[in-house]
Amino acid sequence: MTSSPAPPPVPSGAPGIRQPLRRLRARGRDEAHRTASPLELFFDLCFVVAVAQAGIELVHSVAEGHAGQGILDYAMVFFALWWAWMNFTWFASAYDNDDVLYRVVTLVQIAGVLVLAAGVSRAFEEHDYLVVWLGYAIMRVAMAAQWLRAARAAEGPERTTALRYVGGVLACQVGWLGLLFLPEGARPWWFLVMALLEMCVPPFAERGHTTSWHPRHIAERYGLFTIIVLGETIAAATVAVKSGIDENDALGELLPIAAGGLLIIFAAWWIYFVVPIHGHLRSNRQAFLWGYGHYVVLASAAAIGAGLEVAVEETVGKAHISTLAASAAVTLPTALYLLTVWALHSRHFKRGITQQLVLPTTALLVICCTFLGHWAVFAAGVVCALSVVAGETLAATRPTARQSGPATRTG
Repeated sequence: MTSSPAPPPVPSGAPGIRQPLRRLRARGRDEAHRTASPLELFFDLCFVVAVAQAGIELVHSVAEGHAGQGILDYAMVFFALWWAWMNFTWFASAYDNDDVLYRVVTLVQIAGVLVLAAGVSRAFEEHDYLVVWLGYAIMRVAMAAQWLRAARAAEGPERTTALRYVGGVLACQVGWLGLLFLPEGARPWWFLVMALLEMCVPPFAERGHTTSWHPRHIAERYGLFTIIVLGETIAAATVAVKSGIDENDALGELLPIAAGGLLIIFAAWWIYFVVPIHGHLRSNRQAFLWGYGHYVVLASAAAIGAGLEVAVEETVGKAHISTLAASAAVTLPTALYLLTVWALHSRHFKRGITQQLVLPTTALLVICCTFLGHWAVFAAGVVCALSVVAGETLAATRPTARQSGPATRTG
C-alpha cells in the first residue's frame, strides 16, 4: 500500500486568534515542525496509569505461581490500552486541529482509560471484564465521534475512509460484548478473534485513501510513549527494591537486581533511540507493520518492570515461586523486547552479518542468564550493556561509504 498525495496544511489563522470550533480537516503530511502537543503528552501520562495497574496485577499473578493466567490477562488488558492509544495517535497525526470540541472528546477518551484502569484488578482476580469493557467503550465511542467529525468535513474517498473507520470501530465494540457473556474458557479465543478484527479495520478503511499521518510525528509519539513506559518500569522496580530494603533489610541481596535492572532499562532506551526511524515509515504497509509491532515492544517493556518486582519479592521470600521462575520473569520479556526492536528498527540500518547478529545474540544470551540463580538479573543487565558497547564499536569501526554514523549503530 503506497501513500496518496497529502493535502495542504490547514491554515492556523492569525497569531493570537483561536476559533473555539473549526472544521476537522486533514493536516499536511509534509507539515514542518510537527511535534507532539501538550494534550497528547497528557493523554500518554493518563494511559500509563492503566499500564501500571496491569503491571501490578501481573506481578501478583506471577508471584503467586499463576504465571500462565496472569500473562493471558495481561495480554488482553494491555491490548485494549495499546489499541485505543494507537488509534488516537494515528488519528491525531492526521486530523488534530486542537479546537475545543477536539480537546473535550480527547478528555472523554482519557476518562475512559481511567475507568478501564479501575477495572483491571477485577479482570485479573475475578475475570470480570465489565468495567474494562465500559472504559474501552467510552474510549472507542469517543474515537468514532472524532471520525464522524472528520467525515463531515471531508469529501469523496477521504469521507469514505472516515465512515469506514466509524463503522469498524463501533462494530468491533459490539463484538467485545462477548467477553461479558461467553463462558470463561471461550473468552481467550474470542479475544483473539476480536483483536484480529480490530487490527483489520485500518487496512480496510484506508484501502482507497490513505490518511495524512505525519511520519516524524508518529515516530515521536511512539518514542515518547516508550519512554513513559520505561520510566514506569524504573519507578515500579525502585519502589519494590525500597520496600524490600525497608521491610527485610536485604540491601546486599537486592543490589544485584537493582543494578542489573537499571542496566537493562538503560540499554533498552539506548537500543530503541539510537537510530531515527521516521525515514522508514514511507507507506501504510511499512507504517502499519511497525505500529502493530509496538504492541510487543510496549508490553514487554512494561513486563520487564513487573519481572523486576517479582525478582525482588522472590529474593525477600514474599513470592511463592522458584528463583528460576523469578529470573525468567525478567529475562524473557527483556529478550522479547530486544528481538522485537531489532525486527522493527535495527535490521533496517544494519550493515553486514556481524551487526545484524548483535541483538539476536544478545537476546539469546539474556535467556541463558535465566539459569544463573540470584545473579541472573545482574548478568542479563551486563549482557545488555555489552551489546550497546558492541554495537557502538562496530558502528565506529565499520562505517559504510555511503552511510555511516547513527544509521549503522546498535538500536
